[in-house]
Amino acid sequence: MTGTVFLLGLIYVIFFVVLLRGVGMALPFVILIAGGLLVVQYWTSDKIALASAGAKIVEPNQAPELYAIVQRLCMTAGLPMPRIAIVPTDMPNAFATGRSPKHAVVAVTQGLLDRLEPQELEGVLAHELSHVAHRDVAIMTMASFFAMVAGFITRWGFYFGGMFGGGFGGRDDNNNSGASFMVILLVSVVVYALSFVLIRTLSRYREFAADRGAAILTKSPSSLASALVKITGAMGRIPQRDMRMAEGLNQFFIIPAGLKSGISTLVADHPPLEARLEQLRRLERQLETL
Repeated sequence: MTGTVFLLGLIYVIFFVVLLRGVGMALPFVILIAGGLLVVQYWTSDKIALASAGAKIVEPNQAPELYAIVQRLCMTAGLPMPRIAIVPTDMPNAFATGRSPKHAVVAVTQGLLDRLEPQELEGVLAHELSHVAHRDVAIMTMASFFAMVAGFITRWGFYFGGMFGGGFGGRDDNNNSGASFMVILLVSVVVYALSFVLIRTLSRYREFAADRGAAILTKSPSSLASALVKITGAMGRIPQRDMRMAEGLNQFFIIPAGLKSGISTLVADHPPLEARLEQLRRLERQLETL
């Protein structure tokens, strides 16, 4: 995880230096737009995710067993009690969102509640609370900042060509401006592609970390492993139309909708199920020796 963050930061530093030399006076404008969108995403991530999923916040009297499990886990982990939401869909899944533990929301689908045993549900909820404790939403949002800048420049370059005109490097010569623009466009495309891969890699590491956190919190890695197997098996029986509608929330889900295989797993935002189960088996053996 540390190595991935270092590489991502190095790419962003190089990108910033290139932008500073090439874009000149237009750079603050690009940073301002991307920064504004970042702030909106950061402060409203919980509302956006809940609205996208169609989740409804529930009170303790509406889901007493669910509340009891989350409350017990929060007391063990020393976390503030998050808001709890239920998504009225048969697809079994769960996610956590919110910019900090004090503003967190843990959401589960009705399909998940219908399929899992209490110990398995506890493992899933512990996984989501680990995301909350690690502030993963904030970390992934910040990690995507310059990727967002690169994406803006790439799209503007393709749609509007030399829209920056003589702004590159402050030169009036059209040939030099055009050459500078092409250099910035090329660097932006490369940065966007590399940061996409690294952000997905970071996301997979954070899923491993959340699995580990859940196993340690519940002292039962096998419960989470059983839940992951059940969820994956049930996902294969969900209609494709429902899966496609849910794919926009894959970065939040404990198991992504629309499971992929082959080369696509190299840029997946979740590690393969077998790799997660192997880690949980190792943790089970370690806990047995304590």
